Amino acid sequence: MDAFGDLLRGVRSHGSVFGYSTLSAPWALDFIDGAPLTLCVVVDGAGWIVRDDHEPLRISGGDTVVLRGPEPFSFRDDVDTLAEPVACGDHCSIPENGGARHRLGWADCGDPDASTSIVVGAYPVHGEIGDRLLQVLPPIIRIPPDTDADPVARYLATEVAADRPGQQIVLDRLLDWLLVCSLRTWFDDQEQAAPQWYSALHDPIVGPVLQLMHAEVDAPWTVAALARRAGVSRATLAKRFTDLVGEPPLTYLTQWRMTIAADRLTDRPDLSIADVAQSVGYADPFTFSTAFKRTKGINPSTHRTKVGLAT
Repeated sequence: MDAFGDLLRGVRSHGSVFGYSTLSAPWALDFIDGAPLTLCVVVDGAGWIVRDDHEPLRISGGDTVVLRGPEPFSFRDDVDTLAEPVACGDHCSIPENGGARHRLGWADCGDPDASTSIVVGAYPVHGEIGDRLLQVLPPIIRIPPDTDADPVARYLATEVAADRPGQQIVLDRLLDWLLVCSLRTWFDDQEQAAPQWYSALHDPIVGPVLQLMHAEVDAPWTVAALARRAGVSRATLAKRFTDLVGEPPLTYLTQWRMTIAADRLTDRPDLSIADVAQSVGYADPFTFSTAFKRTKGINPSTHRTKVGLAT
């Protein structure tokens, strides 16, 4: 596991596919519930993504778009087309579990003459690991055709138009695959916008060290131990890591450990604070509590109570 994989490990689609909407102009779809992440795949035709915090974005057949919430957005045939609430027929699919609720305006569902079709899925993103992912994403990401995401998008469009046993599970997994491929493509193409740790994953020294930290987060790491595994001196690793990642190795490691611990404290009430501490590399719960409070501003037990009540 690496830093990128760890951020996406907990992001899973579940019952959040809207289906294959076919649209005849003029039309507009409003997505209003503020999902943390939404995927849009334009199968045929073209339209505009419109939201208040971003310039209107023109997208066309083969494009995949990732939108970071919670701001609502619209998909329209024209920037000025507005949605109106209408009764939606059998050809329109609204998810029973999760997903962004939407209103259809001027949408002729199932029209054989419709010129635009779109597949949309929404993702719940929970906890501090999910927040770390959202923090590094821009409001809108457009992935053009002919990338790693393209074959998945085409397969998704074919599957969503069918009615087969186990379809929802297949669609959920395809959405997961498409999200990973889309974000990886964007990170690779946006070198200046990608987070420093992502670029550092390609470094022959720092990349393996980041993988070690994420694969063995509970190991008793020191800079000297990490340097030995990387085959360089302690000073070389410390400088190179800080230059590429933007912070020293153990600072990065502590931040990541506390992020994992924060989610385990709230997601695993069966674990004691000592159990959580041990799972992220702290044999002493008091040392863990000190590090947690220094990083998060509150002690572990207060975090567990506060976040637990909020959810």
